[in-house]
Amino acid sequence: MAFLREAFQAFHAYFWDEKFWLPEKISWKDFENHSDDLYHPVVSDLKYVILCGCLLFAVRKLYERHIAAPIGRYFGIRNTLPRKPPPNPVLENAFKCHKFPENDKIQSLSKQTDLSTRKVERWFRMRRNQDRPSFMKRFTEAAWRFTFYFSVFVYGVVVLWDKPWFVDSTHCWVGYPHHHIPPAIFWYYMIEIGFYSSLMFSQFIDVRRKDFWEMFTHHVATMLLLCFSWCGNFVRVGTLVLVIHDAVDFWMEAAKMAKYLKAQRLCDVLFAIFGIVWFVTRLVIFPVRVIYSTYFELPVIVGYFPAMYMFNAMLCLLLVLHAYWFSLIVKVTYDVLTNSGEEVTDIRSSEEENVSEDENGHAVQPNNNHNHNHNHNHNHNKVKAVS
Repeated sequence: MAFLREAFQAFHAYFWDEKFWLPEKISWKDFENHSDDLYHPVVSDLKYVILCGCLLFAVRKLYERHIAAPIGRYFGIRNTLPRKPPPNPVLENAFKCHKFPENDKIQSLSKQTDLSTRKVERWFRMRRNQDRPSFMKRFTEAAWRFTFYFSVFVYGVVVLWDKPWFVDSTHCWVGYPHHHIPPAIFWYYMIEIGFYSSLMFSQFIDVRRKDFWEMFTHHVATMLLLCFSWCGNFVRVGTLVLVIHDAVDFWMEAAKMAKYLKAQRLCDVLFAIFGIVWFVTRLVIFPVRVIYSTYFELPVIVGYFPAMYMFNAMLCLLLVLHAYWFSLIVKVTYDVLTNSGEEVTDIRSSEEENVSEDENGHAVQPNNNHNHNHNHNHNHNKVKAVS
């Protein structure tokens, strides 16, 4: 036990090396709290992140079941799942290896099971549909995220409205490190970190998105930024990052809800607003106000230190992800405008496939119009604004 304790202390001292994390002439002793009038953030405060994350996950489940689901049922959304394919061990084993088998594989499976190739194709379509969530599940997830993002954005604006750094970013650094953390800012940070921690883990049980790993990378970068900025008392610039990002998210979730409620015109309007707000906040305000401040104002007012480069690298990573997702937004918008009759469709999660059959039990192939729409929907993404 003594060896483990000494090893942990050595690692702790190495990891939290003042020469890396703090500017010159500033030490961790400057973060000690000796007065009720000046509270510095400390690492131990992050224990509340676990509490907030678990609490938010529990609230989410209750909200989805007792509020969002009844709203969805009221507007006609059914919690129906696709029909299951008939049991077939041979095809099931093949499905585990290849969800979209090639033609030669289908031919081989047809011979092994004594089924026609059309029936094999139909079985795979039904099996793929079985793994896709119902519209009710998608609606309840979108409803919860809309409620949280909208609420926390309003809360953030109210909390920061009278703060000097909300208007002038130089106040993020003037007087550092003695920046007081009032209770409202304290809980704003804890709730946000807790939410993104719950998102990072619930992503594995939520509706599977095609940009799963991009979103996971986004959540990890956001979590690291928030946690390390808390430990180094770079909370003021952190609150700017949070409120800028939260200004976008609820527009996308509202558009999704409108889509699931079959209010397509409203969905298109909300998606247009989402795209505009995304560009203004994440591709204009974020780099011009936040990244400019951390690159140029921070070293002038506070000084250079190694951790500054790590923070800037993670901020630039977020900016790259924002640009990537915005390119998808532009592509979807362009395709909608140039293809009359097409709709804005959220296909970050896969669409259900056609599995109808004729009187002989064979799969009926979609007509050309349906095939065109399905291919259009399958190949264009609409992103969820996160974090």
